[in-house]
Amino acid sequence: MADFQLTTYTDGETQHVAERLATLLKPGDVLTLEGELGAGKTTFAKGLARGLGVKRTVNSPTFTIIKEYDGELPLYHMDVYRLENTDEDIGFDEYFNGDGVCVVEWAHFIEDYLPDAYLTISISCGDNDNRVLAFFPGNDHYQSIAAELNGWW
Repeated sequence: MADFQLTTYTDGETQHVAERLATLLKPGDVLTLEGELGAGKTTFAKGLARGLGVKRTVNSPTFTIIKEYDGELPLYHMDVYRLENTDEDIGFDEYFNGDGVCVVEWAHFIEDYLPDAYLTISISCGDNDNRVLAFFPGNDHYQSIAAELNGWW
């Protein structure tokens, strides 16, 4: 069960939530984004990047698997959809234990490589093109982040 959930009604609102979340993160934090194709995972990642001070255009790293962006904290944006049914480890530990923030789309495909704790955000489409964002914190650190974000919204 989700720790909490919130609903956004535009891409801008979804990005605004992600921007606020970015201000609560620290080096080594890992976020996983789950949701169907078109649910808004990359839209969320764009807001997160903006919140981290990334100036470059953020788009889905579907074909490159990982894109790195410089900001106030580095952002490592992963789309591991293409790694379904493979055992390929492309150096995940270096990213997960690095000096930036990792955001992983389709993280369930690399479950064995994920760190012990992370914040999962499940994005689903609701009625009238809104988005429901459900937050599943993996430890006390992520629990406090989720609580602060929930109190803000």
